[in-house]
This record gives sequence, structure tokens and C-alpha cells, in this order.
Amino acid sequence: MTSGGYIGISTMKPCSRIRSSLRPRVVLLIPNVASDIRSQSTSVDSHVNDTSFDKIYTQSGLNAKPLVIERIETDQGKFEEVAEERSDGSNVNIDNLEDLNKSKVESELSDIEKEAWKLLRDSVVTYCGNPVGTVAANDPADKQPLNYDQVFFRDFIPSALAFLLNGEGEIVKNFLLHTLQLQSWEKTVDCYNPGQGLMAASFKVRSVPLDGSSEAFEEVLDPDFGESAIGRVAPVDSGLWWIILLRAYGKLTGDYALQERVDVQMGIRLILKSCLTDGFDMFPSLLVTDGSCMIDRRMGIHGHPLEIQALFYSALRCSHEMLTVNDATKNLVAAVGNRLSALSFHMREYYWVDKKKLNEIYRYKTEEYSMDAVNKFNIYPEQIPTWLVDWIPEEGGYFMGNLQPAHMDFRFFTLGNLWAIVSSLGTTRQNREILNLIETRWDDLVAQMPLKICYPALESEEWRIITGCDPKNTPWSYHNGGSWPTLLWQFTLACMKMGKPELAQKAVNLTEERLSMDRWPEYYDTRNGKFIGKQSRLMHTWTIAGFLTSKMLLKNPKKASLLFWEEDFEVLQNCVCMLNKTGRRKCSRFAAKAQILV
Repeated sequence: MTSGGYIGISTMKPCSRIRSSLRPRVVLLIPNVASDIRSQSTSVDSHVNDTSFDKIYTQSGLNAKPLVIERIETDQGKFEEVAEERSDGSNVNIDNLEDLNKSKVESELSDIEKEAWKLLRDSVVTYCGNPVGTVAANDPADKQPLNYDQVFFRDFIPSALAFLLNGEGEIVKNFLLHTLQLQSWEKTVDCYNPGQGLMAASFKVRSVPLDGSSEAFEEVLDPDFGESAIGRVAPVDSGLWWIILLRAYGKLTGDYALQERVDVQMGIRLILKSCLTDGFDMFPSLLVTDGSCMIDRRMGIHGHPLEIQALFYSALRCSHEMLTVNDATKNLVAAVGNRLSALSFHMREYYWVDKKKLNEIYRYKTEEYSMDAVNKFNIYPEQIPTWLVDWIPEEGGYFMGNLQPAHMDFRFFTLGNLWAIVSSLGTTRQNREILNLIETRWDDLVAQMPLKICYPALESEEWRIITGCDPKNTPWSYHNGGSWPTLLWQFTLACMKMGKPELAQKAVNLTEERLSMDRWPEYYDTRNGKFIGKQSRLMHTWTIAGFLTSKMLLKNPKKASLLFWEEDFEVLQNCVCMLNKTGRRKCSRFAAKAQILV
């Protein structure tokens, strides 16, 4: 077995004999070995070598036939996995593309919505004749598509939700299962192995000659784990989005059998293992490199950026719902629960900024060494930016962009704050105040095109130092304060959760005619979002899908309610600090207990 990777169950038809990097794989799983719960920990790293984790064996061979794994419940209530070879090449997860070519939208659509649906369907990518995703952009006039002709994990999420909300789940099911096969096990940069369970940033369907023939071809899936990306950054958020989409698929289709499959359960576990591994870091937040999320270029968001923490929390909540609990997984389930508790407290207490918290930071004492220190991260009050003092409203607040020792990034990052609302990472009061802030600072965060990816933009020396003089991230462009229409669907979901659909409708109304007139750009430039982005791709799929998803969410409040989470008080009460781990029973959470349950 190649080190550092996951070997899954092949779901591919024998219409293509897969090259060595994507060959069919045989799996033997050994479940149900009991082990003790290390309930004090939020990590599963110490259990990697235990017999409680499934052992994986692989049988290589280019001509191996696809396998289907079936779960059989024994008399003892345990599960055994049986590998059955399908000689007829049939497959459990593939349907024809026919349904995708027929609109299932029953309600009357505007001409712009009809145009958007046509463009979305035109962007569909097929593998062996079956839909597996949508390309990032599909502009026929673009002579240099670069990697925009690939299926990106994060880009496909709004497309997947549009299809699911429209009753078309097969493309999403195919995407989930095929991308599971691409879970990392290949060498990438300079012969280095990515962590086990890492999901690709994107993939492309390629046609290659069959056995060296110039006439016969076969299709292969070619993944990119970041080795081809600018900066060669591994996509931390891909696995988190995959878990979130898996839950959404079950909620919107009622097909929970998919998430119960053995290979899918193993996929969840491997992603979580990579996120919950013990390291040198002291914080429950996930430590990542710069450019590892939607802001995939250097913007000074390395370490513990809000966006990754909010998606991490969401993925943990999804996993808490979907993981099958047995002797082999009980340690992992305990670790997930403990991390949820610790992370929710950490974010609510230390990342939250409102007028009261700013005044507290303004009066911080520094160089505090005791366990009772108020300024736990040794933040110097001089870090408070001058723009923030007048910008933050009386009745509003937000989660700051980043927190590390002696460093607070006070920028407002939209995606992280919206997912804090959607996942209930924030308290009810905090969630309400985030929307209050957006509404109060509408001209800054929405203006003529929703929504700013971050605010404010880095300018002058700050831009030169932090971005490395990135010519694409000039002030108020691209990731540096640009306006991204795809954030609209997440804003819509957050507004609907908090009972403010009219605020989402106001944002949708701003986009409807303009997006079509501007040919569905990737992003907009300038402080007010007046101009189409200087290097913005047109016919951008996640712009199209984000608009459609927003429209359908507003029309279907019940379906929208399936995609967000309410507060989980059981998780909040599970304080891992109270466990007698080091002989100390002191818990910094008590200082903010009132805020946690607001």
C-alpha cells in the first residue's frame, strides 16, 4: 500500500481501465475491535496504531474488476463487510445523464433563472457517460481556461445544492463517491506524501490512449491535490466541504444509505483523523497554512483563520450526526464531541469582537504569566486598527479573521461569519449581531454587488508585505476586498436561519439583472463592487449556481431548514477541561459561561 493514503472501494464501470494512479482497489476491513475511550482528548492520533482502526489491504492490478462492498448485520448486531465481484460491470451509484437534461423545476421561472439553469446544465462534466460535477467556468470565448475547466470541490457545492433542491440527486451522489476514490495516496510535491484522508482540490476527466493505441481511448479521473496550484497549497477545506455536502445529500434526498456505506464511513473517519491529530498546537482550532481555503492566495490568513474554523466546526457537527457508532469508532465519536465543545468555547470567547470586547482589549495588560491571565494571547492594545473604532456599530459584532499569540486579525471575513451563523458556532445573540452588523454596514459589505469576501482591503505597505505585492490581489479586487456573488447563497441560508429572509431577498434583488447582463462574472472589483473583476472569468459556475440556490432557498424554507443547525446544548456542557487530565481542574470556560449559553 502506498503510504499516506486511503484505499477505497471502486465504484467505476469497466468502460475505462484506470491508470496506476487510479486503479481499482480491493479492501478488507476488520471492524469491531474494542478499545478504551480516551474521553479527555480531542484527538484520535494516539489511536492510529490501535486495532480499533480498520486495517486496510490492497490488491493491485490494472485489470481488477470493480468491487461492491455490502454490509451484513450479524446476530450480535455487528457489521461484517463482504466484497462481491460484479462480473456484469453493473454499478450501484451511477445513473444516466438523461434526467439532468430535463428540468424538474415545476414553478414558473423568470427568463434569467431559465438562462442560469441552461448555463448550469451546460457546465456538467461526465465520466463514462454519467454526471460527476460541474466545471468552474464555461466561457466559450475564453482561449486560456487554465484550470477553470476542472471540477473544484468548493466550487461544486452551490451547484450540488441547486441540483438537490431541484430534486436531482444523482450527480451529487456520483460526485461524492468518485471523489472519495481520489482521497489522497499519491506523491505530490517533491516526492512528499500528503496526509492520509486529504481530499483533492479539483479533478479533471481526461481521455488517454488505450494501451498505447492512437484510435482507442479511455477516460480517467486526474486529481489535483494542490501540486499544480499557484503556491502549491494543499486544500484543507475540500474534505470539510465533502462532509458538509454528504450530510446535505442525505437531508435533501432522504437517501441516508449512502452515508452508511462502509467506504463512505471510512472516508469520513480519515478526513477527521487528519484534522484531529495531536500536534504541538495548544488550541482546539485547526492549524493550517496560508491559501488553504477559499482565499487560496497569500493574504495573511495562515494559522487559525476563521473560515477554516467555521467549516471545521460544521464538518464536526455533520460527522457527529453521520458516524456509525461501534467499538471501532467510539474513540473517534468521543474525540469529535470533545472538540466541538472546546472549539465552540474558544471561538465564542476569543474570536468575538463587539464594542464591549474592543474596550476590553483596549485596556489589556500585557506580559501576564498566570493561569488567571485575562490577556491569554498577549495581545497588545495598539493592534486595534483605527478604522474599526468608528466602524463597529453599537448593536453588532462579528468573529475576527484570525487569532494567534500576539496577533489579532480584525478584518471581517464574510464566509467564516456566515458559517458561524449556519452551524451555530456563534451563540444566538452573536449570530443576530453579525447580521445586524452586515445590515448596518450594508454600503461597505454589500453595496452594488453582494458580498465582500473580506473588509477592509489591504493597502499600501500592508498590501506589499502581507500579499507579497500580489498583482491579482490589489486593493478591492479578487481576494483583497473583492465582491463575490457566490457568497449570496450562504448569506441567504444565514438570513433564513435567523428569521430575516427579507434581508437575503434584498441582496438577491441586487444581483438578478446585473449578473445576467454582465455574463455571470466570478467576482467584482472596487470598493462598491461597480466593475467586473479585472481577471474575473465569465460564465462562472458557482456564481450561476449560487444565484439559483439562493432563489430556491427563499422559495423553500422547509428545505432550507434542513441545511443549518440549531444550538446543541449537550455539546456545550461537555467541557473537556473539567476532566482530570493533568491533576488540575481549573477551566477558563467558567469565566465566559454566561456568554456561551446566551
